[in-house]
Amino acid sequence: MDVLTLSRLQFASTAAFHFIFVPLTLGLSLLVAYMETRYVLTDNEMYLKMTKFWGKLFLINFALGVVTGITLEFQFGMNWAEYSKYVGDIFGAPLAIEATVAFFLESSFIGLWIFGWNKVSKKLHALSIWIVAFATNLSALWILLANGWMQKPVGYVLRNNRAEMVDFMALVTNPYGWTKFFHTIVSSYVLAAFFVMGVSAYHLLKKNNLQFFNTSFKIASRFALVSAIFVLMTGDFHGVEVAKAQPTKFAAMESVWET
Repeated sequence: MDVLTLSRLQFASTAAFHFIFVPLTLGLSLLVAYMETRYVLTDNEMYLKMTKFWGKLFLINFALGVVTGITLEFQFGMNWAEYSKYVGDIFGAPLAIEATVAFFLESSFIGLWIFGWNKVSKKLHALSIWIVAFATNLSALWILLANGWMQKPVGYVLRNNRAEMVDFMALVTNPYGWTKFFHTIVSSYVLAAFFVMGVSAYHLLKKNNLQFFNTSFKIASRFALVSAIFVLMTGDFHGVEVAKAQPTKFAAMESVWET
């Protein structure tokens, strides 16, 4: 087995393992933020218990996503050094913004949320998890804008045997990247909702803490219904964009092997 094949296998396994955790983080952050907001508004201790229970699962998932994500970014330089050298000026820009703005924002406020119980006001504590939820989704935006450029390159010129950026706004407003973003995040919301429903359903079958898990199930089911509708809409928009920019990929998606 040659080095290229090994690099492909390593990168594929890392990317696949990383993406197990990322969508769940995106969706769970919003659900936990909603539960804590309900606690602040109603002062109902059950919502506080829900926030802490689902929050622990969120934190475990978040930590695993961070570790695998850092490994993935190292592989851009280690496994695909020539690629990084060729398009680094463009591809590196959204990744750098994601790390210095979105990731550090979510990391800072997740620290406040973890260690701020009974140390800051309830409203400030709830605000911190909303900022975490916003930052995780903002992080997804910059990553998917980078991936959108890979699928549909815009705002660049080939110069000195390298791709160089000439229009940053073209990258930021790339419709391919935005359709990927919206489709990915609403799909992540569906995943998180079904995760909460699945865990809740298990405990309901075992007749453990019925009110707690029944309420969790109801919250997640409503979230799943709304998100699923948007998945259908954004999926259609994304399919149209793929057909325009990458007709060969669209044919493969539709199993059109002979035309």
